Amino acid sequence: MTKTWFITGSSSGFGRLLTEKLLARGERVAATLRKVHALDDLKAQFGERLWVASLDVTDTEAVRRVTSRAFDEMGRIDVVVSNAGYGLVGAAEELSDEQIRQQVDTNLIGSIQVIRAALPHLRAQGGGRILQVSSEGGQITYPNFSLYHATKWGIEGFVETVATEVAPFGIELTIVEPGPAKTSFAGGIVRSTPMSLYDNTPAGDVRRALETGSFAVKGDPVKMVQAMIDCADRSPAPRRLTLGSDAYDRVRAGLSKRLAELDAQQSIARSTELDD
Repeated sequence: MTKTWFITGSSSGFGRLLTEKLLARGERVAATLRKVHALDDLKAQFGERLWVASLDVTDTEAVRRVTSRAFDEMGRIDVVVSNAGYGLVGAAEELSDEQIRQQVDTNLIGSIQVIRAALPHLRAQGGGRILQVSSEGGQITYPNFSLYHATKWGIEGFVETVATEVAPFGIELTIVEPGPAKTSFAGGIVRSTPMSLYDNTPAGDVRRALETGSFAVKGDPVKMVQAMIDCADRSPAPRRLTLGSDAYDRVRAGLSKRLAELDAQQSIARSTELDD
């Protein structure tokens, strides 16, 4: 059955690929992005099946207004994809206050407000799906990505909680955790002003890997997007969708290490109960 999708951050990367693939298979897409002309070619090809609106997710009032208009004009939206976001690279003390605020406003608060704006409409129509694009970086960390990880770990906690709140209304949420993929993500990365004292540290190693292009990127974005689309047809919806062999291995190793550390502290945890 044909679905209607609402996708933020549709001008490039996963958002653009999702829009292209969904339209090609006959579905309808409400696409939002900051520069609407970036989808002129798709609009010319697919006409009324592509609804386009300008949206900066850091503008909360605009998020509510555009989301409401999309639901009103499309009639029903089956799947909401909260995808808008970008990377910020730099050791924690290298980052400026403005860079920190913009990263949090976009990746975390922006994603929260997209989901919040969609919930009343999904509830009113009797349910639907939300895919929140996170990252393997919502489960593990790399030096130099502290603020990016803060937003991804934060949005994952938000989605985990909301999923339990709205399940009675037939609304299901999935956190999508891709590993590094050959998209335009790297081109949109914002970089701090490096401090030389970090040159010979893990942060410096990651910075050089990004600068030289030696940072391993194995993910096929087309296959990842197809997995996202397929996920929307699965019932019940998986809480997480990890994409990429490297992402799977790193997330599994990270979770195993955390579980081992937790188990090692079991006696300490149990010793801190109130006495009977």
